[in-house]
Amino acid sequence: MTPDPITKLSRSLLYVPASKPAMIPKAAASAADLVCIDLEDAVAPQDKEASRGHVVQALKDVNFGRRTRVVRINGLDTPFAYRDLVDVVEAAGDRIDVIMVPKVGSARDVAFVDTMLTQIETNVGLTRRIGIEAQIETASGFLSCREIAAASPRLEALVFGAGDYAASMRMPSSAIGESDANDELYPGHRWHAVMHIIVAAARVHGLRCMDGPYAGYTDAVGLERASRIARVMGFDGKQCIHPGQLPIVNRVFEPSEEEIAKAEAVVRAYENAVAAGRGAATHDGRMIDAANLRMAQTILERRRLASST
Repeated sequence: MTPDPITKLSRSLLYVPASKPAMIPKAAASAADLVCIDLEDAVAPQDKEASRGHVVQALKDVNFGRRTRVVRINGLDTPFAYRDLVDVVEAAGDRIDVIMVPKVGSARDVAFVDTMLTQIETNVGLTRRIGIEAQIETASGFLSCREIAAASPRLEALVFGAGDYAASMRMPSSAIGESDANDELYPGHRWHAVMHIIVAAARVHGLRCMDGPYAGYTDAVGLERASRIARVMGFDGKQCIHPGQLPIVNRVFEPSEEEIAKAEAVVRAYENAVAAGRGAATHDGRMIDAANLRMAQTILERRRLASST
């Protein structure tokens, strides 16, 4: 298993439609850790071409501050994806941190985007490598998740897409990310299998993992519950469709003061044991092993990143 490198604060990812350029500066000034300018679901087919220009203009003119700049292209099974990459990356690739690829169904999909990005970067002389985020939101993506996670050194994150996943699996669902009567029928968590494999594949390959969005943007209670479920399953953060969701999501995915205090105590006990030449470290009546230490260090690093914003 590779280490868990934390290089980007990833509590929240906020989508903003590329077809509505006036909304992009507001998203760039929000509390989101990542801002995703969306060329896919949020843009009607007749607006796709013009929206690429909006993306380029926003990337050149808008100050995103510390926020990670993400562009979601259209699916590779559409006639729009390759022009999304060529038109946007050629014109503003030096301003893009990550390309999000929707409906990734195999490692080949990631490899294709990797090859396209390599050729475009070479052609225009970009020296900073653009990352990739792969959305797992189909039956094929679920079955190929392990291979997808290992598909490219550009890959930075796996992203769950509950709505399209439900459609692909023919799972009745009345709202994206929300509980409904169908969930009450199932004796367990209906999304557990796909969410768990996304987290596991991400951890094996040192990737970030983001939970799906919650459609009920005025339902604060439901959003907090869904966020807490995602966090205890191991997700780094959650996608958001409205700025009003950001305070709850950021709070849930940031370590609490109690967690910070415990993590500091574990690290301190371990360091004291090493300094004293003891072969084993203990804290609060429990042995500290390598896994305990890694978890504590991860919590402290997340707090450091959050505090630096």
